[in-house]
Amino acid sequence: MEELDNVFDVVASYFSVMSEPTRLKIMHAICQEERSVNSIVEELGATQTNVSRHLGLMYRAGVVAKRKEGNQVFYRIADPALIEICRTVCIQIAGRLDDHQPLRKGLVKLLPPRRKQVA
Repeated sequence: MEELDNVFDVVASYFSVMSEPTRLKIMHAICQEERSVNSIVEELGATQTNVSRHLGLMYRAGVVAKRKEGNQVFYRIADPALIEICRTVCIQIAGRLDDHQPLRKGLVKLLPPRRKQVA
């Protein structure tokens, strides 16, 4: 089992990044498209300092990627696998929350976009 210790340490570290509700909200805000810090702050209703601190930690962990355009910084998901993991967990939890329809409706945003069918 010792040969897997490093793997387990990295996985635990990876998941610890997502163990904070504000970071999950940030993931939810950018799961479908790249967004500016100001846009994320506005959606979360949090302070810019708080959002920037979380984004910095997520960036250092490799969860998000960023680009700068003029004075603005834009963030996007760097690891699509993490989005799939979050979607799976959120869908499972939402499925158990039938009596909490508003919450469930908010989680639907995490679903992957529907593909157009070719006729």
